[in-house]
Amino acid sequence: MEPLSTDDIFKRTEELANLIAETEEVTYFKKIEEQLSENQKVDYLIQQIKDLQKQAVNLDHFEKTTALRNTENLLNEMQKELDSMPFIQEYKKSQLEANELLQMVTSIISDTVSDELKK
Repeated sequence: MEPLSTDDIFKRTEELANLIAETEEVTYFKKIEEQLSENQKVDYLIQQIKDLQKQAVNLDHFEKTTALRNTENLLNEMQKELDSMPFIQEYKKSQLEANELLQMVTSIISDTVSDELKK
């Protein structure tokens, strides 16, 4: 078999990426992510959490420890509320499954190349 060029490798990598994007795990993750982005309550909570995180950084910078503690407590409460939503739990689960698939593919590629180099 003739060695492949770098361009051939990149083309096949794109083909593999497209195949992965069509898997059940990734397709489901994209569907959940789309639904998540349309959920106003989730969007509101995420925006509030981001704002509180920025506020916490500023309070920490200016050494406002009491206000920082109160902000962190509120931040934790909002994060717990967000995390307790079944929709968020499903999103995180599907994200984990998609990431595991990518890690398995990466590991197989790495192991195969390493094995070939040892020959």
